[in-house]
Amino acid sequence: MKEENSNKHPNNFDDEIDLQELFYALWGGKWIIVSLTAFASIAGVIYSLSLPNIYESKALLVPVDSSSSISGALQNYSGLAGLAGISLPSAGPKSNSTKAIETIGSLSFFKNNLMPQIFLPDLMAVKTWDFNTKTLAYDESIYNKNSSTWVRDSSYQAKQKPSAQESFAVFKSKHLNISEDKLNGFITLKIRHQSPFLAKKWAELIVEEVNSFYRKKDKSESERAVIYLNQQISKTSLSEIKQVIAELLQQETQKLTLIESNKSYVFEY
Repeated sequence: MKEENSNKHPNNFDDEIDLQELFYALWGGKWIIVSLTAFASIAGVIYSLSLPNIYESKALLVPVDSSSSISGALQNYSGLAGLAGISLPSAGPKSNSTKAIETIGSLSFFKNNLMPQIFLPDLMAVKTWDFNTKTLAYDESIYNKNSSTWVRDSSYQAKQKPSAQESFAVFKSKHLNISEDKLNGFITLKIRHQSPFLAKKWAELIVEEVNSFYRKKDKSESERAVIYLNQQISKTSLSEIKQVIAELLQQETQKLTLIESNKSYVFEY
């Protein structure tokens, strides 16, 4: 009976790990472990050294306060405009800086404002940057610098010359980073590139173009408002209504003057 019970309950110590045997096993394979660790470390160092240096240009942008501008002041005349039977467009819930951030991250802004001023191989075909000569080298399997032609293999989705959509995807994922500090409203714009000069140039280009974009947009809207107000003032014979429209015209005229003179229309940096 006792023998039968002992067979049913084998010695639990047989299942325990012998630490001494484990130590000897690891010690016996120490050279394999050391070799694999050294190989992985050396491969990691070689891979890191093979990667090109990436430079970053950072700009701290201060949004221009729209409430202090003529555009903001014009909204104070919405009541007078209502008396005159004129509906002024509302500024909307979004600030100019919020709308500008969305604009910068849009395909249409990249295609119409940035892409025409960017040398496309600098975005899509850069291989290395020579710090000593301050020049870029291009991947010859993508772009031939001597003949100024694109030579990469083309397919249905990727044509030989990169499209605006493909270029924008690379620009947004690899080069552009923009964020807003919710506490103070400051905008941080970062541009990464293998060339420090291009990183700086592209950052400045974005700020200049977004200011120009909204300056032209608001100017066009204000000019249309002036035309509309002039039409309305000629249609009424009531002196009170004419006075209201005249004040609105004066505000729009001042707004146009401000737009022309204000270089930092949305951002200052």
